[in-house]
Amino acid sequence: MATIKEVARMAGVGTGTVSRVVRGKGSVSADKLERVRQAIETLGYRPSHTARSLLYGRSRMIGVYIPMLAGTFYTAILQIIDTELRAAGLHMMMGFGTGTSSGAGTGRARQDAVEGVNLLFARGCDGVIVLTSALQEEDLALFGAHGKRLVALNHALGSIPEQCFTVDHVLGGRLAARALLDHGHREIAVLGGPTAVQDNVDRIGGFLRELEGAGIDTGAMWVSEHDFSSSAGWAGAQALLASGTRFSALFCANDEMALGAISCFYEAGIHVPRDVSVVGYDDTPSAAYAAPPLSSVRIPWREMTASGVAQLLNLCDGGSRQVVRSFEVSLALRASVGRVRPKGRRGAKQSPGSPPSIRSGGSAAA
Repeated sequence: MATIKEVARMAGVGTGTVSRVVRGKGSVSADKLERVRQAIETLGYRPSHTARSLLYGRSRMIGVYIPMLAGTFYTAILQIIDTELRAAGLHMMMGFGTGTSSGAGTGRARQDAVEGVNLLFARGCDGVIVLTSALQEEDLALFGAHGKRLVALNHALGSIPEQCFTVDHVLGGRLAARALLDHGHREIAVLGGPTAVQDNVDRIGGFLRELEGAGIDTGAMWVSEHDFSSSAGWAGAQALLASGTRFSALFCANDEMALGAISCFYEAGIHVPRDVSVVGYDDTPSAAYAAPPLSSVRIPWREMTASGVAQLLNLCDGGSRQVVRSFEVSLALRASVGRVRPKGRRGAKQSPGSPPSIRSGGSAAA
């Protein structure tokens, strides 16, 4: 394969002139432009990625690390990142972990994150975006000077606040609880995510505190820990039904678990929202198209991700792209939440359209 020096020699110009032609930027006379183009065509020159990096001092590649290559949650975020980078003339290189102990701040997930970020920098990425809470403050030192070109999404590291973009997940949990309370629910179960994931701890904590403020004994509630997958939502809902716990509503720590739980309820003959209301979290694209459409706490992923990308590019090239720091959390209320039916005496006909509390097997509890 021809080199830029060979093109310059054939065209009788300097390598700088060839680089300006290749980039399409800078002043080049018509005569030299034509000679360089002819040399490129004759030699079949194609600038390699490595050559571009050496020539311009930047690879124009941004690395993105996610803890696992599974589920639908990361897909939408990766699409946003790729769109933003392409608009800026850059491309994305992705790294991912094994998914073991996802989100844990110690053990395999943390090791995966450190190794993954270091690998992306070693492959020449100008900067790296991380979407994992596994990284800890002390891990930043392992990246050396590269750590100045790292941005964390949905994770806060106190030593680099200007490089972190997240939301108030405590508020998110409170909004989910308030929606259920406003619909008359007081017998509520929770499918939580891993307790090692800080944003999960925040959202579940906010949810429980809002219920406590309404006089509900959260210590007596059915609360379980799972990973964030749909299969975990199914298994969690199945365990909830088998426990015999009375509940009229279920809060799930993410949408994937909520959709798995709804599927389990459907198999058990339990109707959502007539028999039980369900609220998810994240408001991923699939939530609005579920059956029934899923009520979910909306995290403004597009706005947060776009600002994270803009900040990283500013760190890489010294630019001044607009960066937003505050993101509004809200609740998308859809058909998966209904009002509780008044509990009549045993055997009395329930008014239509409102869910009674249910026990395992889906039988109505008077």
